[in-house]
Amino acid sequence: MKRMMKIFLAIMLTTQLLPAQQLVDGIAVVVGKEIILRSEIEQYMRNVLMQNRIDPQKNPEMVERIRVRTINSLVEQKLLKEQATIDTITVDPEYVDQKLNERIQYLIQRVGSEEQLEKAFHSPMKKIRKDTRRVLEEQLLVEKVRQSKFQDIKVSRREVEQFYNQFRDSLPRLKESVDISHILKVVKPSAEAQAKAYQKIDSIKALLEAGADFARLAEEESDDPASAIRGGDLGLIGRGEFVPEFETVAFSLNDGQISDIVQTQFGFHIIQMMERRGEKIHTRHILIRVAPTADDEQRVVNELLEIRNKALNDSSFEELAIEYSDDENVKQDHGHLGVFEVDKLVVPQFKSVLEGMKPGEISMPFKTDFGYHIVKLNRHMDARPLSLEEDWQKIEQMAKNFKLEKEYRHWIEDLKKQIPIENRLDG
Repeated sequence: MKRMMKIFLAIMLTTQLLPAQQLVDGIAVVVGKEIILRSEIEQYMRNVLMQNRIDPQKNPEMVERIRVRTINSLVEQKLLKEQATIDTITVDPEYVDQKLNERIQYLIQRVGSEEQLEKAFHSPMKKIRKDTRRVLEEQLLVEKVRQSKFQDIKVSRREVEQFYNQFRDSLPRLKESVDISHILKVVKPSAEAQAKAYQKIDSIKALLEAGADFARLAEEESDDPASAIRGGDLGLIGRGEFVPEFETVAFSLNDGQISDIVQTQFGFHIIQMMERRGEKIHTRHILIRVAPTADDEQRVVNELLEIRNKALNDSSFEELAIEYSDDENVKQDHGHLGVFEVDKLVVPQFKSVLEGMKPGEISMPFKTDFGYHIVKLNRHMDARPLSLEEDWQKIEQMAKNFKLEKEYRHWIEDLKKQIPIENRLDG
C-alpha cells in the first residue's frame, strides 16, 4: 500500500515533468471545429499513468512517449468526432452513464477510496465524474463511427492464406491450454449460523434505536471492509447497481431514515438514507455476513465426493453438473468452463489442481473464493505454432484485424487531408 501511495503521489506531480507550456491551460490543437485543450492531454495522461501504475518520476522518457501517443490519439478522436457530426451519429446517454459508473468504480478500486482518487486527480469527485463522462462519451462516439465505417469488412480465403504466409514466423504461438469442466457447490450456512448473524445485526439495530452513532458502529462492526472505513458510506448510487433486495428497501427510505434488517445474498444489512439526488440516492449500511461453519464446509466436501464417485462409475459428468452444480450458468454450459491457457487461469487453485492431471481425470474437491469444486480435465493441448489446418478461425480473425487496421489508417490519413489540423503546442 505504501508503494502504491508513492506511485500515486508521483502521478500527482506529473505536470512537473511536462513541458512548461502544458502547465497553463489553453488550446493545444485545433482539429476542424474541435479543440484539444492542454488540460485534456494532461487528464488522459493521468489516466494512463494510473491504470498502468507508472511512476513518472522514475520514467520521464516513458512519460514523453505517452504524451506523444496521447496527442496523436486525441487528434484521431477529434477527426472521428467531426465525422460523427457529418454522419449524424450519436450515443445513448444512459449507456454513457453505465460505462461512467463502471470506470469510476474501477478507478476507485485501483487507488483504494474516493478520497485517494480525488488526491490523484487534484479534483473533487463531481469534477472527476464530469470530466470522465466527457472523455467516455467521446470515446464511445468515435468507436461507433469506426464500427459504422468498417462493419462490413471481410477477408477472402486467399487474403487469410497470404496473411499467414507473410507473418507466419511472427505470429504468436498457442500456449499450453486445457479444456475443463467443473461442478461447483456453494457452502450455504446452517440455520445455526443464520441465527448467530441475525442476533448480531439485531443487537446493532437496538444500539441504533438507542441513539448510537451509525458511522462508528459501521466502522467497528460492519463486515464490508470497503465501506466500513468510511463509516458504511456507499456513495451515490443509481438503480441496478446493487442487488434487488437492497435497492427495494434503500429507495423506499426518506432522508435520514434507518431501515429494518434487510437480508441479501451477502448477509444482513441495516441501511440509512443520507440524501436523495434526483434518480440517485446516497446511502450507508452496516453488513453482517452469515459465515458458514466448519461443519457446513465438510458437508459440501462430502457431497462432492459422492458426486465424484458417481462420475467415476460411468455417470455423465455433464448430467451430474446439471443436477448438482450451483454454477448459475450450468443450464447453458452443462458445467463446461471452456478452453484456457494454463498460465492465464484466473483462479490459482485451478492451476494447482490441474497440474499432473491426465485427460479424463476428475479432481478431488478443492476450495476457491466461489465455493468447493471438482474439476474434470477434458483435454490438454501442448504449446505449438498456429497452423491453417487447425487454427483457421483464429488466423482469419487476425487477418481481418490486420486488414481493418490498415484500411483505418488510410482513412485517418484521408481525413487529415480533408479536415484542417492546427498544432499550437510549439507556439
